[in-house]
Amino acid sequence: MAQRTQRTQRTAIIIGAGPAGLTAAYEMLTRTDIKPIVLELSSHMGGIARTVNYKGNRIDIGGHRFFSKSDRVMDWWNRVMPIQGEPSVERATGAVALSYHGKSRTLEVRPDGPDPAREDIVMLVRSRLSRIYFLRKFFNYPLTLDVATAKNLGIMRLARIGTTYLAARLRPRPEHSLEDFFINRFGTELYETFFRDYTEKVWGVACSEIKPEWGAQRVKGLSITSVLLHAARKLLASEKSIAQKDIETSLIERFLYPKYGPGQMWDLVAEKIKQRGGEILPEHTVERLELSKNRIVAVTARDNATGERKRFCGDYVFSTMPVKELFDNMEGDVPSDVRRVAGELQYRDFMTVGLLVTKLKLNTQRQEPVLDNWIYIQEPDVKVGRLQIFNNWSPYMVSDPSKIWLGLEYFCNEGDALWTMTDEAFAKFAIAELAKIDIIDAHEVVDHTVIRVPKTYPSYTGSYDEFHTVRAFADRIENLFLIGRNGMHRYNNQDHSMLTAMTAIDNLLAGRIGKDNIWDINTEDDYHEEKTDPESAAAE
Repeated sequence: MAQRTQRTQRTAIIIGAGPAGLTAAYEMLTRTDIKPIVLELSSHMGGIARTVNYKGNRIDIGGHRFFSKSDRVMDWWNRVMPIQGEPSVERATGAVALSYHGKSRTLEVRPDGPDPAREDIVMLVRSRLSRIYFLRKFFNYPLTLDVATAKNLGIMRLARIGTTYLAARLRPRPEHSLEDFFINRFGTELYETFFRDYTEKVWGVACSEIKPEWGAQRVKGLSITSVLLHAARKLLASEKSIAQKDIETSLIERFLYPKYGPGQMWDLVAEKIKQRGGEILPEHTVERLELSKNRIVAVTARDNATGERKRFCGDYVFSTMPVKELFDNMEGDVPSDVRRVAGELQYRDFMTVGLLVTKLKLNTQRQEPVLDNWIYIQEPDVKVGRLQIFNNWSPYMVSDPSKIWLGLEYFCNEGDALWTMTDEAFAKFAIAELAKIDIIDAHEVVDHTVIRVPKTYPSYTGSYDEFHTVRAFADRIENLFLIGRNGMHRYNNQDHSMLTAMTAIDNLLAGRIGKDNIWDINTEDDYHEEKTDPESAAAE
């Protein structure tokens, strides 16, 4: 086994090259004298925020809007990829004269900004449209109380929605489960119509078995009241802003998006890390972490290509790997209850089917283009959960603009009936489901591919109630920082994951030992955003 122990400067071992791991590495190189060594299991950068290129057609796994309430994150992204100029605004986005107002600066869509038709390193300004597909009809997402919604639902269901919402507001439930969380904000009828079945598709268990923390992080302040207030603000708005800092996240209407998908951002960041002297080692599986006297003294990883095992010593360890695997691989004095809780944490896995089609049946039926970025499939007679239309994320995601490039999202458990299907069988299954609900005609499909992503979603089930035991022990390991979605077993978006990395570096620079401020991220609407602008990264 090769051993790398000779060091002339402080080093950090970073496990995982997703948004959190790469942000941590870049922040170290631009703000400290610490050299990062990034160990990545796969051959890709970006984790689930990578872009998969299939014959020139690009897949964004899960869909990643580049939007954040944090000025710090928005500025960070913009330093890596500038916002497009006025030319070549491919879809009506209101992009001309849009501005992003931070606390101390303004970033504008300027006439001299890069033209996406001529330059590749550019952030597009995109309009957000996502709807619910239910009863073979479209509903606005979030729901709006308008004539179309009333017609789709029918007067009786609409009346039940109103009365059960009022009942929930008058007598809210104690929130012991996600079901309680939803009913308190939307009422029983709306919950059962639009939230229950889809959420149970995602997690594979009843909402009554899921902890309410999931709703607190993902839905936050969204409710019928907030939807009505948002509609009123739209009528009064005099300016269209990319930042939209005071708008509930689920209601954001514009966002930034890399020309070739989210993986383009993280590939660029990885290159900057290497240019500045950091190391990134893809296809390296972490197999061992040596714990001694409240410190991780070494990390051993296997080179998947050669089989060689390498031992890395570092001053710090930043982990974005699943907590379950972290403690499976940790050798040393770990209490039995910590190992048990970590070992019983659960995850939800994910499959995407990319379909290239000549046209959508929906377009023909409605005689209008379908402009959605993604569509929530609420139909109970199919297993598909969401439908991405990648042309609408960026027209450069599809190689032939005359074709439509779709992503069908399925939530499953590794080893279950869906996961174990062959790629060909699963693609046929997905095509049949989309045809069944009248979105495509099967004969319009010209190509397909299948992508499996294990441990995509840390689950708020299993031993999650006892996760505080694991967190408390991990926080006592002086040089270990848990960051990112799987690293913290928390359903973070990529901006939250980035902020956990930035905050960990802030702590190192400030000599702060406590890690509570890292865990505080994504527990409140404003993400605990700093009131000043800390030196988040050196200017390029």
